[in-house]
Amino acid sequence: MAAVDLLEIITPGILASIQDAGRQGFGEIGVAPSGAADSYACRIGNLLVGNLENAAAIEITLMGFQARFLTETVFAVTGADLQPSLNGRALPMWTALKAAPGDILDLPSPVCGCRAYLSVGGGLHIPAVMGSRSTNIGAGFGGFDGRMLRAGDRLTGCRPGHYLACAGRSIPDALKALPVSEWVLRVIPGPQHDQFPETSRLQFYEVAYTVSGKSDRTGVRLEGPTIGKEAGAPDSILSEGILCGAIQIPGDGKPIILLNETVTGGYRKIAVVIAADLPLLGQLAPGDTVRFQETDLSSALDLLRRVEAAVDWVRGNFSD
Repeated sequence: MAAVDLLEIITPGILASIQDAGRQGFGEIGVAPSGAADSYACRIGNLLVGNLENAAAIEITLMGFQARFLTETVFAVTGADLQPSLNGRALPMWTALKAAPGDILDLPSPVCGCRAYLSVGGGLHIPAVMGSRSTNIGAGFGGFDGRMLRAGDRLTGCRPGHYLACAGRSIPDALKALPVSEWVLRVIPGPQHDQFPETSRLQFYEVAYTVSGKSDRTGVRLEGPTIGKEAGAPDSILSEGILCGAIQIPGDGKPIILLNETVTGGYRKIAVVIAADLPLLGQLAPGDTVRFQETDLSSALDLLRRVEAAVDWVRGNFSD
């Protein structure tokens, strides 16, 4: 069925791009997974509007996003609270809502969190590249012409009218991941954990770090006390494959939490954020405070099962 004009970008704000679950399995040829930085918010938003959870959505960063709906559409805003409104009227988040042609959606500024997700019934009509519709901005492919969204871009969708009956869906408050400004990230020791002196390892877990304004989709840069390496050790190591959530300590001793746009790293990894907490990384905003809490693999698996159980609940209750 032919795609129909769905919405027009009036202003994209700081950064808006098309993201889905990402393109997995291409790290060996240097292709980063990309995908939604907060996968939980993106998955739940899609399920609320009747999509498969890996459908493409718009990832909106911090502030200044505005778009006009071009046809009757069901939509949901999840993730960061950027004070969403429709035609000037405040909207509930984590809820499937209906928009009419000409309605204007506005996400002006953050109350908390960093990235919000706009999901639309039927999904966005975007060609898949290597199995994903996610934008790899650095490499210039995927998403909307391989770039961030711009004013005047018109996005299309498939059969939006088929999904209008999803309007009114919402999830219990207990399943809403509400961003904060003070974060505790659970981690397991990284592959080079033992290459840091004990004083550095203790400091890593005891101090609070501040999210730097230099953070982006490549990594979250942290400001605070430096993490020292073993005396005489070189600043870097041989580059190796890495995963989202790996925490590197570069030469300046300031931790960097790697995100979705990186596949190799040449610095020691003192710790790795557990899978259950990876969606939180997408909500770390400049100025937020971060602490690290060590856990073990068994606990990390239990915590991941809880996240997936929440998604299962939404999937089970809203399946067509």
